[in-house]
Amino acid sequence: MKNYFVLLLSISMVLLMGCDSNKREGEPRVLVFSKTMGYKHASIPAGIAAIQKLGKENQFIVDTTKNAELFTDEELKKYSAIIFLSTTGNILDAKQEAAFERYIQAGGGFVGVHAATDTEYDWNWYGRLVGAYFQSHPPGAPEADFIIKDPTFMATDMFQDTIWRRSDELYNFKKINPDVNVVMTVDENSYEGGENGDFHPMSWYHEYDGGRAFYTALGHTEESYSEDLFLKHLLGGINYAIGENKKLNYDNVTSQIPPDSDRFTKVPLNVGSFFEPTEMTILPNMDVLIAERRGGVVLYKHETNEVKQVGFLDVYHKTLETPGVNAEEGLMGLQKDPDFANNRWVYLFYSPSGDKWVNRLSRFKFEDDLLQMDTEQIILELESKREICCHTGGSIAFGPDNLLYLSTGDNSTPFNEKGVKYVNRGYAPLNDLPGREQYDAQRTSGNTNDLRGKILRIKVNEDGSYSIPEGNLFPEGTPKTRPEIYTMGHRNPYRISVDPKKGYVYWGDVGPDARVDSMQTRGPRGYDELNQAKKAGNFGWPFFVGDNYPYRSYNYATGESGEAFNPEKPINNSRNNTGLKELPKAMPAFVYYPYVESQEFPQVSTGGRNAMAGPVYYKDIYNGENALPDYYDGKVFVYDWIRGWMMAVSLFPNGDFNKMEPFADQIKLNNLIDMEVAPDGRIYLLEYGSGWFSKNDDSALSYIDYNGGNRPPLVEEMVVDKTSGKLPLSITAKVSASDRENDKLTYVWNLGNGETKETTEPQISYAYQDGGDYFISVEVKDDKGASAKSNSVSVVAGNSRPEVAIDLNGGDSDFFTPGEPVNYKVTVSDPDGSQIIDDNIFVSVDYLESLDEASLSMGHQEVSAAVTGKALTQAMDCRTCHKELEKSIGPNYTEIAKKYKNDKNAATYLQGKIISGGSGVWGEVTMPAHPNMTQDEARQITAYIQSLANTGKVQKSLPSAGVITPSKEDSGKVMVISASYTDQGENNVKPLTGTNSVMLKSKSYSSDVSQGGN
Repeated sequence: MKNYFVLLLSISMVLLMGCDSNKREGEPRVLVFSKTMGYKHASIPAGIAAIQKLGKENQFIVDTTKNAELFTDEELKKYSAIIFLSTTGNILDAKQEAAFERYIQAGGGFVGVHAATDTEYDWNWYGRLVGAYFQSHPPGAPEADFIIKDPTFMATDMFQDTIWRRSDELYNFKKINPDVNVVMTVDENSYEGGENGDFHPMSWYHEYDGGRAFYTALGHTEESYSEDLFLKHLLGGINYAIGENKKLNYDNVTSQIPPDSDRFTKVPLNVGSFFEPTEMTILPNMDVLIAERRGGVVLYKHETNEVKQVGFLDVYHKTLETPGVNAEEGLMGLQKDPDFANNRWVYLFYSPSGDKWVNRLSRFKFEDDLLQMDTEQIILELESKREICCHTGGSIAFGPDNLLYLSTGDNSTPFNEKGVKYVNRGYAPLNDLPGREQYDAQRTSGNTNDLRGKILRIKVNEDGSYSIPEGNLFPEGTPKTRPEIYTMGHRNPYRISVDPKKGYVYWGDVGPDARVDSMQTRGPRGYDELNQAKKAGNFGWPFFVGDNYPYRSYNYATGESGEAFNPEKPINNSRNNTGLKELPKAMPAFVYYPYVESQEFPQVSTGGRNAMAGPVYYKDIYNGENALPDYYDGKVFVYDWIRGWMMAVSLFPNGDFNKMEPFADQIKLNNLIDMEVAPDGRIYLLEYGSGWFSKNDDSALSYIDYNGGNRPPLVEEMVVDKTSGKLPLSITAKVSASDRENDKLTYVWNLGNGETKETTEPQISYAYQDGGDYFISVEVKDDKGASAKSNSVSVVAGNSRPEVAIDLNGGDSDFFTPGEPVNYKVTVSDPDGSQIIDDNIFVSVDYLESLDEASLSMGHQEVSAAVTGKALTQAMDCRTCHKELEKSIGPNYTEIAKKYKNDKNAATYLQGKIISGGSGVWGEVTMPAHPNMTQDEARQITAYIQSLANTGKVQKSLPSAGVITPSKEDSGKVMVISASYTDQGENNVKPLTGTNSVMLKSKSYSSDVSQGGN
């Protein structure tokens, strides 16, 4: 009996050991993902079919998709492996990237086939997962020898020989992960075009971040997917990625899903008060000090929301003797002392006016809400050539060790010198001819004995002097160097920040303007850079830019190009160089991008460039009540002044770049010039505004607010089926709305006549009995009390909009031929039966360059606005006080027009007076306000009034019927015939305008389009 129980126990243990609770049930399932945002391989369908066939033959299920929206936790956890089949470009957004990282961290498998390495260049986590990035390939699909390096691995154990000769597209790689296990290489001696040398990996596998990854560079050709050995090779890789087909364990994941961008809003604190703001600092009490380039120091009071000037420095901010040149100097930087709460010191970097051409770092006491000008301590001065443009730097920051960091620009002219043959042309300024010093950044950025084009690091002493900390680029006493230099080789590091924990320095460097590479004569095109310095170093300018792309030495006397500079051993041979000839080796940029699309960093978009660096965010430092979500812990914020984006940069644990993603990308920015974190955890934004060297109405101080809870409904659009008509007027209004938390919605309709009605459906029907102009809107509410309002729609009850028709009298309704007449006739009907006044018909013809321009505002619309404005003045109470020429209680319209004829602000002023009313300008009689009048109606009335004083050439209407003969010059264009009519209003209801237009394409335009691009 005892032996019987032992036998039963043994059997039970064997059964339990054979039942792995972590193993998935059923056959493994894999997902083949083949989305492309770049080149699309013709072999993808064959690849999908081959993998599906492998699945049927080898007991795994195959799903396929190009839809990146499937990259969520819920969807990905279904799969034992994800196969990227010749994907290209940026194929996942930030949330999808995070979901894929979480999938791998939970134990998922990955297979990359061929162009999977031509994917997600700015996501280095993925680059390490797939194992390398594509760099180039020789033409075609040459035959080559593939060398089996590991015949024991399941993707290569089918090979009997160590050499496999076959044809394929042969990738060269960059950023090869040294931790991958290479199972196959290619012999570069067996074909032409290899760039990886004696060890050129082509297939590999590795465990990575909790999961398993296999990659093969093979599989470009369709023939590959009917090749027995390749299919066995691919199958082995898929089996490796599937592994033991275990359930995913999301307890192991570290990546977080980023918050929705619509949880962030910009909250303006002050708009339009700042005159060229440059840098700000947030004080412990949440007040904000702001530097203005022309010398003003402005204080924003947190408690009262007031802005006032609290200091002023007399600064050099414009050229005095060189017209046409914009100086960028002035008050460039501002920062509080780390111990400000106790010592009240504020640091300013500025260009003092006068004959001494220097930029100066000083500190002042800030007490009693005033910058105490008599407390200035001058800390440091550096030479600066004036009467030229450009590049000042000027940002001040403190590190975790309370060391002060100051950025300075190269103080060099990036533009071509006038009247000479050989010039910069947007490449590196390397002109060391006598008298051309301003065109030579070798004298500044590349000079170890000059403080320009640098980031300086000093320890400010109690008495205002400074000492040199350990770890700067050149130890004190090194001949021909300045010990203040922490990093060198900068063009214009305009905004910098210092990681408050690690001490890493970040900055944006505004790059040169060359649009194309000229590698054989001058060097690379221009790039802006975002940079990181973990330690002191040389970052290359003016000898290198971007990823250490080298410029060539250039003789500005003869136009001869020399050798390309060597980033491992840069040599400064400029006759203007007062420092070391041999410089420290150049460091490549952290992030770099040109004017055009960037393959390496595609998210930065295209266009003008002005890179800047913001703060590094830490949840345990910025842990106030308004802190950002934990997702941003340890991320670096960067931004571009011109392109208007903000990005959050994720780093690997060692500080290396991982990826960047949009931050709060629905927020519109008006040239963001500084970004700081407040003590309460909010990010503050300082916007320069949209105009250069001017006081901008859209300059602003704001903060970013994060809503981590219930969000209000999204209201897209409200439409009304009828916006005018006879009484009674029956209308139906509908609104498109949704709730992001799927809450139940109700709709409160404001009918514009004092009535509100609530519905549970997103529409309402209503009949207006009385004449008038009513504005319908709807407030959409969720069941938690959050709400959002729709747009307003004007409904005119008691007057119908005129109907305008354009008849081409039997002619071609699609095309015209230059030189041949087009007959037209405009007819107007009024649904109310009112008399048609011919003077109110306006007809025009315009010629546009393309169909895309057909929606642009045309001149005839402005004339129509004046016609509509006249009708409005006759239909509303305006006619009680004003006439066109006759005297009434108020001035006649012609007098008003003449009074404000030369006032550039007249239109805005008059529109405001029409809406708000007022008195005292023309006498004591009060003019009534019109609070319910729209801005557009006020604009139309103003257009009519101003037209009465217009003695210039005014576009006249064509007759309502006639002939238009397009000229030969109009070949290739689009003819737009437009007509409008404004009625006189009905039943004391405002007048309405009906419009119509027809577009005729030139027959030559049609042929040009058909022959255009692909």
